[in-house]
Amino acid sequence: MSNDITFPANQRIVELDIRGMTCASCVGRVERKLGKIDGVEALVNLPLESARITVPENVSNEQLIATVQSAGYQASLKVDQYAATGTPGNGESGEAPSPAATGEPSKQLGTNHASDTAGDELKKRLVIGAIFTVPLFIISMIPGAQFPHWGWVALVLATPVVFWSAWPFHRAAAINARHFASTMDTLVSIGVLAAYFFSLWQLIADPNITAHIGMSMSEHALYFETAGVVATFLLLGRWLEARAKSRAGNALKALLDLGAKEATVLRNGVETQIAASELVPGDEFVVRPGEKIATDGYVVAGHSAIDTALVTGESVPVEVGPDDTVTGATINTSGALLVRATRVGADTTLAQMSRLVSEAQTGKAPIARLADRISAVFVPIVLVTAVLTFILWLVFTGEVNSAFTAAVAVLVIACPCALGLATPIGLLVGTGRGAQLGILIRGPQVLEDTRKIDTVLLDKTGTITEGNLAVTSLSPAAGFDEAQLLALAGAAESASEHPIAHAIVAAARAKDSLRETSGFNSAPGGGVRATVGTRVVVAGRESWLQENGIELTDAHRTVLAAAQQAGATSIMVGVDGTFAGLVNLTDTIKESSAVAIAKLKELGLRPVLLTGDNAAVAKLVAAQVGIAEEDVFADVFPDGKARAVRELQARGQVVAMVGDGVNDAPALAQADLGIAMGSGTDVAIEAADLTIMGNDLAQVAQSIELSRKTLGTIKMNLFWAFAYNTAGIPIAALGFLNPMIAGAAMAASSVLVVANSLRLRSFGRK
Repeated sequence: MSNDITFPANQRIVELDIRGMTCASCVGRVERKLGKIDGVEALVNLPLESARITVPENVSNEQLIATVQSAGYQASLKVDQYAATGTPGNGESGEAPSPAATGEPSKQLGTNHASDTAGDELKKRLVIGAIFTVPLFIISMIPGAQFPHWGWVALVLATPVVFWSAWPFHRAAAINARHFASTMDTLVSIGVLAAYFFSLWQLIADPNITAHIGMSMSEHALYFETAGVVATFLLLGRWLEARAKSRAGNALKALLDLGAKEATVLRNGVETQIAASELVPGDEFVVRPGEKIATDGYVVAGHSAIDTALVTGESVPVEVGPDDTVTGATINTSGALLVRATRVGADTTLAQMSRLVSEAQTGKAPIARLADRISAVFVPIVLVTAVLTFILWLVFTGEVNSAFTAAVAVLVIACPCALGLATPIGLLVGTGRGAQLGILIRGPQVLEDTRKIDTVLLDKTGTITEGNLAVTSLSPAAGFDEAQLLALAGAAESASEHPIAHAIVAAARAKDSLRETSGFNSAPGGGVRATVGTRVVVAGRESWLQENGIELTDAHRTVLAAAQQAGATSIMVGVDGTFAGLVNLTDTIKESSAVAIAKLKELGLRPVLLTGDNAAVAKLVAAQVGIAEEDVFADVFPDGKARAVRELQARGQVVAMVGDGVNDAPALAQADLGIAMGSGTDVAIEAADLTIMGNDLAQVAQSIELSRKTLGTIKMNLFWAFAYNTAGIPIAALGFLNPMIAGAAMAASSVLVVANSLRLRSFGRK
């Protein structure tokens, strides 16, 4: 499973911001450079302009930064963007100091900040380029707009475009050339400069080349307009790409911005306004209607409805009262609450969500490896192809102009920027949209796993059902009535911590106050015994009653079987050595479960029910939600859940496990795809590949569908990127493609890849 990776104690994780990368070749170069350091593994992300690096303890951050800089790029240690409070990362975690620890201003998501800055700079160069390129194009391409010796004016117009507007391409190409490397910028720079200097040479060699007016392209050998138009088109594409990348990262930026900025803390009975980042575990703070809950905690006093949509994706507010847990960044909609903080800063649910999403976006899907291998050798091959194109055209036609045009077209059309964006931009948008819906995708491998699974194993309690048992009926034996049976059972169970005991006690309290008890005793998995007044009461399984000398008759077992057949969990009660009756409890099926299971079937998945309940109850629940009777695992104890997963895997099935409790963690880890319901425990969430922040089974189907759509989008991006370059290069080499059209097409390919990925932002919207 993708998350079953543990780092040795002598390794740590370091994240770097990297500036100056423009294509897949840049990514490959940085990864190769870092990979040459013993024990270092690096994943570099182009849209995020970052690297996530696993390093041994003996490798310093300074060494990593110097290595990236030696490859020709700028690098700096990423500031921990999740922590509101914290201390500098130690050597084991590899985290950078938090803003609170260093006194530095809080840093928002690097992608957006870097893209916005780059976009502003590109916009300036694009505007200047367009101002000069439009008249350059008109006088070069439209005979009626020409005048004597217009070539010299074309030279003047082209110069600022080639040397100022296109400077980012030349600068990147020069830096890479110093390191004996080549990237997409190398192709652009060579193509633009070749067109410019070839034209300049023609103009100097024959000053009268444009002495006449009304010349068509075939009548002159000047390509100033090619240099200007190609540079301008590529700048336009790069600017649109920067804007789209900024939009693509907005989901995670919005997630990071969800947290409350201030908290009203209660200290010594006095309310004080402080920054939310200053809260510490144990602080009690007041949350009034309409305010965000400042951090994770539990309710000390008050009742309210909490809007959790921003974190869980669920639209229905959740009712909370004393002892109920609440999550930071959710909104208090009604009554005032007093909350005690339990987790702050980088430990909060919101911070963990942000970290999981960011790590997923930084990762690299297996499907991207092919693109990496191709891009590593792509640019040198293109350079060789362009030279061969020029030579062959010259040999077979003897026309220098045609040979030059074809060679420049090859250089321009081949730029592999779309290839470098295809995977990471799709992953960036898909995981960001998932975060908005309360779905956390742990890493790129998960996308591949969701495509392979064919069976979904669903834990019953808390997943298909609400997980809250309630007394729904009583079956008193002869000599007892319902009120007496419930009162005795409730009193006997009052000292137990078991959820079933809580449900019985709650039902008894609703009818009358509990009676005094003494001599309480319990047996794990068996039941309880206590003296209520003068009567000895036992409650639990049949085996527990037998241990206490109480035997069930055939008539009693008939009543028990009927209750279980109706879907109840029945607790047997004995009083003074006599069977007194049954207390029947049921767990409500979630309203969305049947629809969600139908959706799983639509996705080609086989739902299987897993429960510790008896077979009769399990089959009844399965029938109500649309699971086949043969797809039920009943009477499964906690340690048997992982065994059930292995059993299905042994049959050749690829299994996804959905669970929410501590006892689900082994099964989640054993499954090919683990899906944790976020209303469950941290242990379950850590063991899972996908985390659903809500408790709605419909989100499970939605998470699988989103993962598959994200993978499909990435595959579509890669297909078009490969198809574009594969088809474009031979067309250009054969002379069928003008360099200006090639430039426009190349710029459009990158924008289209990003635009295709941005379609994922509408996933789940009706």
